Amino acid sequence: MAGQCSDYINNLNDYLDGEISPELCKELEKHIGQCNNCRIMVDSLKQTVSLCREGKKENLPKALENKLTNILKEKWNKKFPKQ
Repeated sequence: MAGQCSDYINNLNDYLDGEISPELCKELEKHIGQCNNCRIMVDSLKQTVSLCREGKKENLPKALENKLTNILKEKWNKKFPKQ
């Protein structure tokens, strides 16, 4: 695998889950050690996974919840129009 960031991005989830080969893991860790952007991405993903695993529910203000719900519904309907 070449040392391009884009070559590693598809493997980040498997890397965080410990589901890649030891060779690829070593290569990816070497890249992360040299690439600040990828290191930031991995750190952000690790933090996201950690927060999701904690399972703490945060209540949004109702107006924001409604706005987000409407945006998601709109995007869903554009992607999967009713026939």
